[in-house]
Amino acid sequence: MASPAFEDIAETFEFLDDWEDRYRHVIELGKAMPAMEPALQVPATKVEGCASQVWIMPRVEDGRFDFQGDSDAMIVRGLIAILHALYAGLSVGEVVRVDAQAELARLGLDEHLSSQRSNGLRAMVERIRLLAAAAA
Repeated sequence: MASPAFEDIAETFEFLDDWEDRYRHVIELGKAMPAMEPALQVPATKVEGCASQVWIMPRVEDGRFDFQGDSDAMIVRGLIAILHALYAGLSVGEVVRVDAQAELARLGLDEHLSSQRSNGLRAMVERIRLLAAAAA
């Protein structure tokens, strides 16, 4: 059920053998992501449970889910970019059915992120699921 954008990321991860290269790629994905307006970085959009500062602002148009996100940590910005590739453009109903853990496991993130980053990633996924469910 992964989007073409997420499939592209998965293919790139398969091509990159070294985890240092994969981390660099995640950071590059974060750098390429548009910055979130500082006015949107407020307590209502902040994701709790992340060691870094993380904000996610949902948008739903014609039943399709999208979001803006940002973080003060480059690797986390990259993780937000990966989640954007996973979820953006899906219907709100499809968002809640995505098995994010399985999709992200394809990238090996579950094995190579610190426990704090893994907890933060789970918190971001849960926030996205709750936002999509509320919009449904």
